[in-house]
Amino acid sequence: MLHPPESRFVSRATRDTLALVMAGGRGSRLMQMTAHTAKPAVPFGGKFRIIDFTLSNCINSGVRRIGVLTQYKSHSLIRHLQQGWGFLRGQFGEFIELLPAEQRTEVASWYAGTADAVYQNLDFIMTHQPAHILILAGDHIYKMDYGPMIAQHVARGAQCTVGCLEVPLSDACDFGVMSTDEEMRIVRFDEKPASPRPIPGKSDTALASMGIYVFDARFLLELLKRDAGVSESSHDFGRDVIPRAIAEAQVFAHPFRDLYLPQKQGYWRDVGTVDAYWKANLELTDVLPELNLYDDHWPIWTYAAQVPPAKFILNNTKARGFAVDSLISGGCIVAGAAIEHSVLFVNARVETGSVIEHSLLLPDVTVGRNCHITRAIIDEGCEIPDGTSIGHNPAGDSNLYHVTKSGITLVTKEMLLL
Repeated sequence: MLHPPESRFVSRATRDTLALVMAGGRGSRLMQMTAHTAKPAVPFGGKFRIIDFTLSNCINSGVRRIGVLTQYKSHSLIRHLQQGWGFLRGQFGEFIELLPAEQRTEVASWYAGTADAVYQNLDFIMTHQPAHILILAGDHIYKMDYGPMIAQHVARGAQCTVGCLEVPLSDACDFGVMSTDEEMRIVRFDEKPASPRPIPGKSDTALASMGIYVFDARFLLELLKRDAGVSESSHDFGRDVIPRAIAEAQVFAHPFRDLYLPQKQGYWRDVGTVDAYWKANLELTDVLPELNLYDDHWPIWTYAAQVPPAKFILNNTKARGFAVDSLISGGCIVAGAAIEHSVLFVNARVETGSVIEHSLLLPDVTVGRNCHITRAIIDEGCEIPDGTSIGHNPAGDSNLYHVTKSGITLVTKEMLLL
């Protein structure tokens, strides 16, 4: 088993860092899955929520002063954070504070962009007087020790450091793409360019921003105040703030590396589409998945629901309850059903004679008798009637559910009522 370096980087600079997690996104590409909840609160991996990965990175890295900026349909996200993340001790300078969007008297709208979201929380930042500010997205799946990035930022005398990873050039138009010199100083930054610039010597690869930034606090506050006064600005980090910082200050790239194999790029997934979400969850069922949830050295913290163990019942020729190449969470009951290459989230139940293949059953899903479900996502709380077939007739399914171009079927409670 691989072990992390003997000493993870937790320094005074890390302790003097305030993390701001952007968790207000609408997540519209997840379609009806985010009709009632923000993307960071969407379940992932059987028992977690997407935001748990970013927050766990903070805790494991020693960054324990955290503000979570919420906006869009944040009730379930706020409830999750209150239930699962209340263990930090304020008297020791550790906290997770919720920062919901507020309509200030001088502003007639909610957060206008990522930079505006931070700007509207200047009072919160000034209260805690951090030396450095770590800007994070709350809707990606990855493990990262932020300590080395903060240390590199300080050692180089940078005003801003941008976390980056290499992506296929064909995908780079969805990212902020940067060019660097020999010392990894960023000399150009293009937000979601139509024609991305490749890395020199790698014609099929681009250097992309992860949406992770370390700023010197004073420098960031100056940038945000100036940006707020520019009427034509979109008040976004990638489109406005980072290009302006590059033009006038020392801005460096920090390559994202695996926790245990520094020569290798780390695991990172944007689960912002139905297909990407389905694929990333099912990757966890691999014999040796890239994302190891069984890692005692880098635990993923979450709200632990008080549920009984998973249960498999019936064992006869007509009905046998079993699961292979699958993740089965607590509270699940598999009653004479077959589960293959699937993920059953907390409190899912599958009745006799049903077959679940290459699918995700989110929390509190019930599948009736003699159902056959393949390549599907069954959303929270759905009750699938007896004899239902999903994923075997794309044309028919598309009349009832949402079917992606690659053939993944999304089923929500509202669709079952039609």
